[in-house]
Amino acid sequence: MNETHFDSDAAPKYTPKQRRFAWPLSGLLAGAFGLAVSELFVGVFDSFTSPILSVGDKAIDLVPVPLKEFAIRTFGTKDKQALLFGIFSAIAVFALLVGIIGRRRPSHAVAGFGLFGVVGAGAAVTGRTGTWSDAVPSFIAIIAAIGVFLVLRRSILGRPLWPRKRKATAGVSGDTSSITVGGGSRRQFLLLAGGAAVAAAGLGSAGRWLQNSTGALARRLALVLPRAKAPLAALPDSVGVAELSTANPFVTPNKDFYRIDTALVVPKIDVDSWTLRFKGMVGLERTYTYEDLLSRDLVERDITLTCVSNEVGGILMGTARWLGVPLRELLEEAEVDPKATQVVGRSVDGWTSGFPMSAVTDGRDTLVAVAMNGEPLPFQHGFPARLIVPGLYGYVSATKWLTEIEATTMEAFDSYWVPRGYAKEAPIKLASRIDVPRGLSTIPPGRSAVAGVAWAQRRGISKVEVNIDSSGWKEAELAGEVSIDTWRQWRFAWDATPGSHDIAVRAYDGKGKLQTEERVAPLPNGATGWHSVVVLVSES
Repeated sequence: MNETHFDSDAAPKYTPKQRRFAWPLSGLLAGAFGLAVSELFVGVFDSFTSPILSVGDKAIDLVPVPLKEFAIRTFGTKDKQALLFGIFSAIAVFALLVGIIGRRRPSHAVAGFGLFGVVGAGAAVTGRTGTWSDAVPSFIAIIAAIGVFLVLRRSILGRPLWPRKRKATAGVSGDTSSITVGGGSRRQFLLLAGGAAVAAAGLGSAGRWLQNSTGALARRLALVLPRAKAPLAALPDSVGVAELSTANPFVTPNKDFYRIDTALVVPKIDVDSWTLRFKGMVGLERTYTYEDLLSRDLVERDITLTCVSNEVGGILMGTARWLGVPLRELLEEAEVDPKATQVVGRSVDGWTSGFPMSAVTDGRDTLVAVAMNGEPLPFQHGFPARLIVPGLYGYVSATKWLTEIEATTMEAFDSYWVPRGYAKEAPIKLASRIDVPRGLSTIPPGRSAVAGVAWAQRRGISKVEVNIDSSGWKEAELAGEVSIDTWRQWRFAWDATPGSHDIAVRAYDGKGKLQTEERVAPLPNGATGWHSVVVLVSES
């Protein structure tokens, strides 16, 4: 009995150009499907970490500090979105190349997808909180990607995916031939490719939905915060400047508060399982639940936070009313060794900050905060608890998604950013900024206001001066002071005349020390320099 293979004449065939396009597309779809399956696996088994996030976290850890500063200058609080876009773009290009390579040598394509998975697995295992089990999603991605690519490859080559045989009578001899049908075609490839694309989108979306549907959001929304033991009064109008009420209100709304951290995806922590552990140089290791913290005598404080990456005139700072537990009380209950000189805060994702023990004992309002501007901490700002240390840049103090506090010495431990070139101790520097008018804006002639903020946490602001067109420094009007731990708003009345004008500002701290004019970059412990803007005044 003879066997004959043929493709149905009705099935449209590839042109050479279409076939060349099909190879990279097959690699791209296979890579997307593999990632989607791994995302679904992570969503179903939430103890694992997404390969994409593992690679992103490793990139953040390894990126040179100058490049990190460039990203913040360029993208601001969108730096993580830019990184994710870059990672997905790199993966897409790699998958396209794998598809092309796999045209003649499928073993090379298999090796390419394997290499991609190994990179993801390595990033996961060597991450800040990585274990060997974190490699599983990456290997699942490898298997799924290879499987889809081999199926698409057979279709491109015109080979049957599931051969079917039917009997046919050949001529008058009555001989029966077995004829194989069901070979590949352009239509078949398009159906398979479309199915892979839809499946990748659906599985990936389902995975992300599952990863974000742990119930943490619902439980946060259902929380009812207790009142502070001695609630603060509403802030008087005198602390603000009318010209800044829209551009930069004294209290920064939560949605506008800056966010700079190393988390590619904001952790969604369930308060029912969250704990805060105190360890290290303590006489008694303590563990607190979220309810334990809420049941204590909470305090409210208005405090301005500042990021060390804030450039001269930058916006990486904000003021909020924080509700929390004094850290001093919790450390006392843990019976801290008098020889301990450093407090280390550790996040659920393994990030650490470290600051001198004196920042807890010198009378400042260092808090384990649970609320921000009257609501539970937003997820992006550290829910369920974070550290707030007045007067220190965030990279040494402001641990978000706090899960552990360790008492140690300054010599025994370097927190996350210190080995990367930042200073070990980083008190916030005296600075000032012009918010109104904006640089290069055009304003009408006549009476106008120049306004902005100045800050020197732990020292306060005693005076602000403005200099227009190098005509000499003139004192601005200061708004009321809330505390030495918050910024202070100011304004200066100006008779604007047509033309281009250069406006500069400088401040004095509460002890009368003048802000330095010297321009210094943020690395290693904060920027310095006088802020100035150029403003255009119209003819009429």
